[in-house]
Amino acid sequence: MSAANALSTVRFSDWDLSPEIANSISSKGWDFATPIQAEAIPLARSGRDIVGQARTGSGKTAAFGIPIIENCKPTGVTQALVLCPTRELATQVGEEMQWLQGEKGLKFVTVYGGTDIDKQAKVLDSGCDIIVGTPGRVIDMSKRGHIDLENITHFALDEADRMLDMGFFPDILWCLERLTNRQQTLLFSATFPQEVLEAANEFISDAEHIMSDDLDVEVPEIDQFMVRIGRANKLWVLGRLMVRLTKEDQVIIFTNTKRMVDLLVERLDRHRFSSTGLHGDMAQNKRERIISDFRDGKTRVVIATDVAARGLDVDGVTMVVNYDIPSDSESYVHRIGRTGRMGRKGEAWSFVSGEDAPNMTKIISTWNMVVQEVEAPELPDGVDRDPVRKQMDWGESADVFGMVPLRLSTNETSKLAIHCFVTDQARLPDLAIGQIRADGTEAIVEIHREKAQHALDALKGKSMNGSNINVQIAN
Repeated sequence: MSAANALSTVRFSDWDLSPEIANSISSKGWDFATPIQAEAIPLARSGRDIVGQARTGSGKTAAFGIPIIENCKPTGVTQALVLCPTRELATQVGEEMQWLQGEKGLKFVTVYGGTDIDKQAKVLDSGCDIIVGTPGRVIDMSKRGHIDLENITHFALDEADRMLDMGFFPDILWCLERLTNRQQTLLFSATFPQEVLEAANEFISDAEHIMSDDLDVEVPEIDQFMVRIGRANKLWVLGRLMVRLTKEDQVIIFTNTKRMVDLLVERLDRHRFSSTGLHGDMAQNKRERIISDFRDGKTRVVIATDVAARGLDVDGVTMVVNYDIPSDSESYVHRIGRTGRMGRKGEAWSFVSGEDAPNMTKIISTWNMVVQEVEAPELPDGVDRDPVRKQMDWGESADVFGMVPLRLSTNETSKLAIHCFVTDQARLPDLAIGQIRADGTEAIVEIHREKAQHALDALKGKSMNGSNINVQIAN
């Protein structure tokens, strides 16, 4: 299956869905199914097990949600279990399945950690038809006697690669061993590395595989850009992107750490840009409120870590920014899949420092993506000053030994004379000066990055052999 097209030529009306689901889909204005829905739904409705590859935003929740809803009845006895890697994603999946059922009357319960366990227990004890939850809390509730896994006939695993990457596979196996009446298993994920497929084979046999023909990831309507920039000036580039935003734009900025989330929120606020941070150290009710405000358009810019952002599946996201480049290529795919959803336009920007370059190269080669290397965007019309001042980034200019090459215009060919001149004028210790190369028209002098700015300032306007010295960073 190719993910190149946002919609297939198959109509939901072609399937003779139950009236409740058909009416709900119609109320959303859905006409044509997405490719993953077109292939998976008929097979799943026939009772087949499914291993489906579909990127974020391709409609995979409906792909497994519609068959499950059709096979469940409002009895108050749990018939289906959907496992998700994070609380945010579980909430989103539960909400989408809730509206998909329309007026069918099924009771959904979402269970995850970070909420009052006694309240969740009371809700479960009152009866439910479908449970959507995270592995840890589902196991906990099962051990406490509030979830009976033996009666469940339909099981779905969302974001399978993430579940396995995050170490949930033992928990999944624990659940599967107790799903003794399981009749159908549906696995969906954005990527399926070989190790994930091998793990899936442990609990699924004779599944129908709906997967990409190759490793190419095609993201429709997404323009991908990368800017090579040192860490000191990532905020400068981000500022240029921020001043381009309209009131209709929504942006997710990804960082690799919780600390950077908080730090970036503070830095943007200092430059009068409003943003909201989202990471795992926040209280669950606060995280849910942030996600809800983002979905409703009350919040325009969210800065998040990968795990915290799992619930940020919002159709209106127009831009994704990789402030930090992820260490694994799958995370990159998940990130950029947050924009350009369902055929909409979107942009993905990545800030690539010297230390990030190997990871970015790996990402591009792994997925055979076209990522345009560009300079920082120009300021828009009417804006004549950078919102964030650009800094001299000596760390990015330096080599692996911390030496920065400075170019001096001089006809002096003696390395010793040049060394003495630099030492005298800039009052540098010998250890701060590296190799010197001179060809009679210019000299390249290596200066340690900690002294580079001082040397640059000290040598400007100075004379050597009766000629004024022009000094600049050597490219």
